[in-house]
Amino acid sequence: MTAQRVGYALLIVLALVAPLFAYPVFLMKALCFALFACAFNLLLGYAGLMSFGHAMFFGMAGYFYGHVVKAWDMAPEAGLLAGVAGAALLGLVTGALAIRRQGIYFAMITLAFAQMVYFFCIQAPFTGGEDGLQGIPRKALLGGLIPTKNDFVLYYVVLAIFLFGYGAIYRSIHSPFGQVLKAIRDNEQRAKSLGYEADRYKLLAFVLSAALAGLAGATKAMVQQFATLTDVAAGTSGEVVLMALVGGLGTIIGPVVGAFIIVTMQNYLASAGEFVLVIQGAIFVVIVLAFRKGVVGELADWWRRRRA
Repeated sequence: MTAQRVGYALLIVLALVAPLFAYPVFLMKALCFALFACAFNLLLGYAGLMSFGHAMFFGMAGYFYGHVVKAWDMAPEAGLLAGVAGAALLGLVTGALAIRRQGIYFAMITLAFAQMVYFFCIQAPFTGGEDGLQGIPRKALLGGLIPTKNDFVLYYVVLAIFLFGYGAIYRSIHSPFGQVLKAIRDNEQRAKSLGYEADRYKLLAFVLSAALAGLAGATKAMVQQFATLTDVAAGTSGEVVLMALVGGLGTIIGPVVGAFIIVTMQNYLASAGEFVLVIQGAIFVVIVLAFRKGVVGELADWWRRRRA
């Protein structure tokens, strides 16, 4: 436990000094996707529910944030709350129908909902269609106390939001609620025989995961000042699955590592043009073959064997 606390302290110190050595906007994008991946990992890694449509919560929250801040001229805090609330409501509707099925059928239902949301975003007037929602203003937070037009200042705001979401996930999985989720993941019938309402716990996990994905999406819209169809597309749902797998499913820090790896690859391999997907695919194959439990999962196993 002491080693874990020291590790977290070092990571926080690294996060505090990171904008002095790296481009703040890149770091903020990576933190948004890290929170998105952690939210997905809560659902798959701890509840055992595979979603192929998590981008709908991430992307729609960005649209909600942009519309509230730009069209309604409200404070960014209201936009963030609207993004989280809208994603949670969408998660409640989707989850209430999807959890009636299991396995691949559950995943297909989430994919179907995601596709409906995608085509809704193409047609809906408030999303800007294929052009997206552009020019979302960066407004000061807390009534003007925190000027977000400065990238360095905004980075620490995004870091605080990430730590809040990460802390909520950490607290959830280490609570009695989290222990029940793990029991349902490992053996749902046995959990039911002990008196737990499995569907109720799975729905709560789905809504919580959707809300946190929405927080990530709204924060990304605040940083990049636009929301586009890419954020609600199936490709984004696939990316978050890769982030969780590369980092390590069922590990609390794994999705963060996976998100930084993939966002870094996308950023620095962009100059490769058409071959970027080929290069990414080759790297993913190597990672999957070399790190069956993800980067963090394999490192954790190595550390346990070393101490044994």
